[in-house]
Amino acid sequence: MVVARYSHGQLVIIDRLREMVRLAAGVAENGRIDKDVAARALACLKRFGQRLRDMRARSVRVVGTNALRVAHRKQAFLERARAALGHPIEIIAGMEEARLIYLGVAHTMPGEPGKRLVVDIGGGSTELVIGEGLAPMELESLQMGCVSLSERFFRDGKISARRFERARLAARLELEPVQVAFRRRGWVRSAGSSGTVRAIGEVIHALDPQAHAITPAGINRAIEYCVDAGHTRELALEPITEDRRPVFPGGLAILAEVFSVLGVKEMRIADGAMREGLLYDMLGRFRHEDARDRTVRAMQQRYHVDRGQADRVEASVLKFLWQTREAWRLEDALAEKSLKWAARLHEIGLDVSHSGYHRHGAYLLENADMPGFPREEQRLLARLVGAHRRKLTLEGVEELVPPWDRSALHLIVLLRLAVLLHRGRSSTALPPITLTATPRSLDVRFPARWLREHPLTTADLQQEVDYLRASGFRLRVLTRAR
Repeated sequence: MVVARYSHGQLVIIDRLREMVRLAAGVAENGRIDKDVAARALACLKRFGQRLRDMRARSVRVVGTNALRVAHRKQAFLERARAALGHPIEIIAGMEEARLIYLGVAHTMPGEPGKRLVVDIGGGSTELVIGEGLAPMELESLQMGCVSLSERFFRDGKISARRFERARLAARLELEPVQVAFRRRGWVRSAGSSGTVRAIGEVIHALDPQAHAITPAGINRAIEYCVDAGHTRELALEPITEDRRPVFPGGLAILAEVFSVLGVKEMRIADGAMREGLLYDMLGRFRHEDARDRTVRAMQQRYHVDRGQADRVEASVLKFLWQTREAWRLEDALAEKSLKWAARLHEIGLDVSHSGYHRHGAYLLENADMPGFPREEQRLLARLVGAHRRKLTLEGVEELVPPWDRSALHLIVLLRLAVLLHRGRSSTALPPITLTATPRSLDVRFPARWLREHPLTTADLQQEVDYLRASGFRLRVLTRAR
């Protein structure tokens, strides 16, 4: 955990807390989280929660990475973790993790010209990024980490040259598909981030005080040291702390193959990593430079969205939200943001096919790499777009994290109403419309005579009444008195 204060244009770190839980080691092949590891993680989060107790929700972000990406039936764990911390956990995709890592490195290293390769070896995944300045250009997240590789090849603690070669071969196979793309892109300098690379760099320096960077020769010297030790408990150098000993060989094997496969000659150690990247990403949101908004704009352009229509739907759905947010408890900022993004992207499926375009749009949003979006926000957005027209299906809504498993229906109803009322794609403004909400119903009141003058819209509204009724929701279409 990192706590920072924004002062005079800079982020100043005022507190750091770190505990190695090795959650990745507790995820079994069937995806279940081991009870003992879960208990260890929850105890850690409870201690962190004490530090966060007095911080405002919008000032805190908590993210889960590879272990929670691959775990199954994790909802109970996430709810207990939220209770321990006092804040929800966002599970981010591998590409988003890579983007945040690069952001943290780029903001904490000198701004030198040319492209930079960034390598981050985590517990269950390894992220590779090539970028220039603050902009990532090539991102990859590989399904291997220091914990998972150590569990696979050094689980009993024994270290040998043969085991190292087998571990390196496994890492080589993971790196092979990205080798050509990264070598073609090229870079001027490279940096490693987070604890594994830092520990390897410090071990290399301990073995050779003249070494001030990670090199192939230094990595080979570190491997020889581990093989000579013969067992993880015999790794006695100060940089290899007690909690890092069991996972050090796996991380070293991965970095050795990164150097070999990509042809890295020298690597500096970065001060920043994903945690710092999260801080700068939060700062961007406060400055109205939200990466999620940039992603939505890019997707609008990529999928040739009718921006005028999207703007009309967005304006109407936000008016509807303001009238219902108190009754439906939609005060959370994400409710407004999700409706904005859904309105802007509800037609991206048209670029695939008009038939069932809402389903195509949902698929794109569920599976695309969307920088800035945690998985749960991406999934919520997909559910809104997938249910914005035709027969209402709430499939997958119950899988959303609280409170969106309950609130998604209300957001869907508002989006459906806004899209329906703008079906004619007219630039003529809608009349004043009044909404009155209860938990399972919505009354929509139009000015006198307006519905009579718009018979096609009236027919659409009547069909919408039937669609919603089938899902146990009552929509009433009324006319205000003169």
